[in-house]
Amino acid sequence: MGMNIAIDGPAGAGKSTIARKVAEKLSFLYVDTGAMYRAIAVYFLRNGLDPAKEEDVKQVCEKADISIAYKEKEQRIYLNQEDITGLLRTEETGKMASLSSAHPLVREKLLETQRELARKNSVVMDGRDIGTKVLPEAEVKIYLTASVHTRALRRYQELKEKGIDCQLSEIEKDIEDRDYRDMNRPVSPLRQAEDAVLVDSSEMTIPQVLDKILEICKEKVG
Repeated sequence: MGMNIAIDGPAGAGKSTIARKVAEKLSFLYVDTGAMYRAIAVYFLRNGLDPAKEEDVKQVCEKADISIAYKEKEQRIYLNQEDITGLLRTEETGKMASLSSAHPLVREKLLETQRELARKNSVVMDGRDIGTKVLPEAEVKIYLTASVHTRALRRYQELKEKGIDCQLSEIEKDIEDRDYRDMNRPVSPLRQAEDAVLVDSSEMTIPQVLDKILEICKEKVG
């Protein structure tokens, strides 16, 4: 039985970056649940399926085999034995993941895989409902957030560095829409767990956020 650290928060808050660094510092396993939902989204997109149609969702849950492997401590995501890790961070995949992950069947499909990893290992797991639903007994719970403008600006700079043409205003609108969907979906909505510590990274650097969370872990469990 390992120790579990749950990091929740809205899209673009830096959860994956921070969770990965925390796991590295503590020599824990890093589990990016968002990547698992994005893998499901890739299946939807590749096969022209609609997350609003029950029969399409059932098809995905029956035929999309999602698995995780670790190479040099880096998480790799497989869809039907194909490593699709490099396909997960597109805007299109992110939007589909936000839609499809709201479906109860999709969440149930991945829930047990996530819990099994946490039972067998000390993990840092990030997502939207880790502290509230996936690992409600986690020893440390963090709710990591930042303002909509800050999150949009980070994404804008990231895309620009990759040479991708984009508009800051459109990214802000997309993040606002995604926040609304995530916070108002009927199944496992995004919210701060009662016993989670709020960390607002709007005015913080990555090293500062990392230090803050490591400090919280030390206070919680020594």
